[in-house]
Amino acid sequence: MTLIKEDVLNGRKLELYQQNSLPEWGYEKPQTDTFAIYYPKDYDPEKSYPLWVVFHSAGHDVYSTIECIKEEGNHDIYHVVDDAFGLILDCRANTQGTTDWWWGGASAQADLSDPEVIKKRSIETQPVEKRCIATVLDTMAKYPIDENRVYACGNSMGGSGSLGIALSRGDIFAGIKANVPAGVRHAADRCCLDLEAPEGFKIPDPPIVVDYSAQNDGWSDGHEVLYDGMNAKKYLLMGFWGAFGHANNHAQIAKYNDLIHSFDLFGVKKNEAYPAFTNASTNDPLPWPSDRDSKAAGQVNAFFRWEVIKDEENEFEITLRLINESDWQTRVELPKESTADVTMRRLQNFKPNDGDEIAWEYGDAKGNVTCKDGIFTVEKLAITQSGCILKFNK
Repeated sequence: MTLIKEDVLNGRKLELYQQNSLPEWGYEKPQTDTFAIYYPKDYDPEKSYPLWVVFHSAGHDVYSTIECIKEEGNHDIYHVVDDAFGLILDCRANTQGTTDWWWGGASAQADLSDPEVIKKRSIETQPVEKRCIATVLDTMAKYPIDENRVYACGNSMGGSGSLGIALSRGDIFAGIKANVPAGVRHAADRCCLDLEAPEGFKIPDPPIVVDYSAQNDGWSDGHEVLYDGMNAKKYLLMGFWGAFGHANNHAQIAKYNDLIHSFDLFGVKKNEAYPAFTNASTNDPLPWPSDRDSKAAGQVNAFFRWEVIKDEENEFEITLRLINESDWQTRVELPKESTADVTMRRLQNFKPNDGDEIAWEYGDAKGNVTCKDGIFTVEKLAITQSGCILKFNK
């Protein structure tokens, strides 16, 4: 990578780099790409910082994304919080039609019967995906980045890209935040959400996903594939929707659904266990695919919160609870109780083997579950605002 410019943006240092493609990325011909590094506001080289990886929309590039950051309310998902580094990627300079878009294969409007599209609809990553991952890893090596706090975000095509590129890379990303992603086919293909997985296929425990989309947005077609697939795989998706169209302004979106930013994604760390909630009784009916005319706001898994207490070789404890009015001010009537299946992910020290019987306790309830494919699930736990400790023992 070559530094081509230094600047100051909103009182924070900004560096622009160019990089030449590497043969192992698989591009048909060499190309040069630009990316930006955006420093924390009060940068201290002795500290380590989270990294916010920004994927722009089809209408933007690295330079226009920087311009958006100058103005509050302009593609708010691009705005890197003060106490974090930002990595602003670019895919517009070398699109060559559509070959270098973040989608990397099947776009939101792709003809899925096209032989060229079919070839790319697999778990095999495309050159643009390899370039992005390599740039993230290079940034982590060069700057004081907390390797356990790397997050992907994006708007529209960039929302689709953040899901498609980061969801299968739980070894790198702690979380993903996707604003009106323009299609979920990319992520579904890479993670086999609705396709038969090849023999031996396995991805690391995935990042926690926060997705917010609008049922009256044509780019959200097929969104049920993400929601149904994440639930079936027992991955954690916190999903939100409302009739806000293809919007990117937090304040405008909040008029339709003010729960969207209630979960602190920056509180998620790659080296900490988390519970994946599925089949929750408080989930709202999806507007996709058959209720797109609905004006109702809704959510999936939005009310759950947790805190890991103990993660040891033979014992694991975690508090599960629901949010209350002191956590977040909302127009929504917050539930007092929700029943959900709970699957433990990213366990650090408590790692049972397949076939192991694990004893669990949750208040007055207790039982045993069997570890299968590295995970185990306790079904139909009643979770309340006051919370309760879920305990596991080998």
